[in-house]
Amino acid sequence: MGTGPSILAVLKSEGTVEPSRKKDDSMTRSDRIAIWALTREGARLGRRMGRLLTGSHLFLGGQAGDTVEKEFSFERLGDALPAHFHRYDGHVFIMATGIVVRSVAHLLQHKTKDPAVVVVDECGQHAISLLSGHLGGANALARRIGDGIGARPVITTATDLQKVPAIDLIAQERGLFIETPESIRHVSMSLLEGRSISLHDPYGYLAGALPDENLRANGIATGSVDREKKISPGPGVWVDDIRVDLPSEILILRPATLFVGVGCNRGTPAAEIRTLLDRVLDHHQLAVNSIAGLASIDLKADEKGLLELAAALNRPLTFFTRDQLATIKDIPSPSTMVEKHVGVKSVCEAAAILASKKGRIIAPKQTTPNATIAIARQSSTSSA
Repeated sequence: MGTGPSILAVLKSEGTVEPSRKKDDSMTRSDRIAIWALTREGARLGRRMGRLLTGSHLFLGGQAGDTVEKEFSFERLGDALPAHFHRYDGHVFIMATGIVVRSVAHLLQHKTKDPAVVVVDECGQHAISLLSGHLGGANALARRIGDGIGARPVITTATDLQKVPAIDLIAQERGLFIETPESIRHVSMSLLEGRSISLHDPYGYLAGALPDENLRANGIATGSVDREKKISPGPGVWVDDIRVDLPSEILILRPATLFVGVGCNRGTPAAEIRTLLDRVLDHHQLAVNSIAGLASIDLKADEKGLLELAAALNRPLTFFTRDQLATIKDIPSPSTMVEKHVGVKSVCEAAAILASKKGRIIAPKQTTPNATIAIARQSSTSSA
């Protein structure tokens, strides 16, 4: 559910083999790397790395010598960094590690949001992955720099050192939204210690990613009405679009499987549509983080409330023509009123089915005075 290519994707395209999936972030990132240097020697190394890292920007401090890149000069690192820290996917600091730690500490938000931070010494001997090694891509960036300038990548994440699968990277690679990142440590620690973890993955998103000897089945099949069934105790992974009360040790990963079809009267506010959506999700115990996209009829392409809802959810919005909607014959809740005014028997249900590549309606049409919503699960993961 990312909004664009991540730093890992950029590195992958340049020859690094790390997997990629950009994390959700409310801020607009530039998908670039900022290189920071304080001295002349650092500036020389920074320019060398700038040629290596396509699209990077070199920020030079007052002691780093003259540069034609005046727009990227600064006097004090502590004054310049806050305005740029979350605008870049990665930062490379050519300076002492202690300076970097003190400079970035108050800017950190969360492991799912912070950019990659790599520290390189002025002699180019070591490239230290300091922050956001997995989700942010710092480990991959350190290795890329190491390959490019002959530095030794310094990686301290335990899963990398012990050659244990990193569940957060696997989730990124498989396109899964990490809903409970605080639970990553429980799963990682179990894998590091050779203990088993429970796994609920009815659609096989993690197939082949984790050692079979470390896995045991977890309690509930998708679509089960028995949501009170006891979950296996201890650390585990839950990969599904349904909501169930789970222990804090269970890492919840959400696949992008749900497509929301929307119909609405002209001028319907986004708040009314969102309230209806939340009601439908709650009734069917579906996860908002599994919404892959929204869809409606092309007559609503300029509908402000609908556009605002898609923007608030940060999800794509697809529009279909009457003829396209009319191709869906098996409609759970056809409407003669909709057919009279719009020319098709269904908008929300037909749009959801089309958007999900003819998946199955799992939340039939629900209405308010001005809006209708239905939800379909994409066909490749729908239950039989």
